Amino acid sequence: MFDKLDDLLMRYEDIMNELGEPGVADNQERFRALMKEQSDLTPIVETYREYKKNKQDIEDSLTMLAEETDEDMKEMLKEELNTAKKNVEALEDKLKILLLPKDPNDDKNVIVEIRAGAGGDEAALFAAEIYRMYVHYAESRRWKVETMEVDEIGIGGMKSVTFMITGQGAYSVMKYESGVHRVQRVPETESGGRIHTSTISVAVMPEAEEVDVKIDEKDIRIDVMRASGNGGQCVNTTDSAVRLTHYPTGIVIYSQTEKSQLQNKEKAFALLRAKLYDMEQQKLHDAEAELRKSQIGTGDRSEKIRTYNFPQGRVTDHRINLTLYKLDKIMNGDIQEIIDACIAADQAAKLSKME
Repeated sequence: MFDKLDDLLMRYEDIMNELGEPGVADNQERFRALMKEQSDLTPIVETYREYKKNKQDIEDSLTMLAEETDEDMKEMLKEELNTAKKNVEALEDKLKILLLPKDPNDDKNVIVEIRAGAGGDEAALFAAEIYRMYVHYAESRRWKVETMEVDEIGIGGMKSVTFMITGQGAYSVMKYESGVHRVQRVPETESGGRIHTSTISVAVMPEAEEVDVKIDEKDIRIDVMRASGNGGQCVNTTDSAVRLTHYPTGIVIYSQTEKSQLQNKEKAFALLRAKLYDMEQQKLHDAEAELRKSQIGTGDRSEKIRTYNFPQGRVTDHRINLTLYKLDKIMNGDIQEIIDACIAADQAAKLSKME
């Protein structure tokens, strides 16, 4: 581990030297690549430097203790020695986590797809609530949310909704939300007061660039049509809605949230790229059975990951056996505690795999 850290420290210093050379910013592509690498290495380098400083403090304290005769000074040196030893232990654990292989998609924006499952209208209402939960969470992180597709029902529910979250490291956080979310509560339409169970599924996909996915034009049919539903004057007067059909996979994308046909087309292609990229990632994921075992849950879309129990005000994440009694706050977007616990469990599983 320490040989690797020494190599990374040298690489960091080389990058800093190159960034300090005149004219380096003239080559924008090279400059961006260097800045990205420097940004990725900074937390590792800073932690390693702190680790080395504390190791040196231990050596210095031991040397001074061997020579010191004053008892008060000896006590002070022993305290400094114990502090440095604790720091070294904590920093070593932190370095192990920082050196874990990084998911190449972690820095990407995400496309989130929520679909109502079992439970009819109640599932659609819950889908809309989970959508709002993610919007509030994204806003708390100062991320941008853009709706791509939505199929609403009259009572304020959503049969399905697809939206993009744009923000630094969005995928690294949101990827833990993929799976089946279950709600237990008494629906407003239930006269007998019985608790019903409904489900929705959440799919979190990294945004795919054109370089990530090659789409052959011959494999796609593009249809343009008039948008349906509420949307102002332009809805019924222009052919602004776009439908893409991808023949090899049977994927159909319908985009009508923008008034411009061009913008709807761009959104539709962005969603298609994300879905195709996600399909490839799932194939790799399924092939790497051992990797799946090292992560929290199975990573399967059909896996029940969380239950929201309204009568008890309780939210339980089944993958990590975490139960929180603050359902109201969670439904308002306060999901950071759950995500942090998922990240910690994921890192612990990967660390134990490496040992």
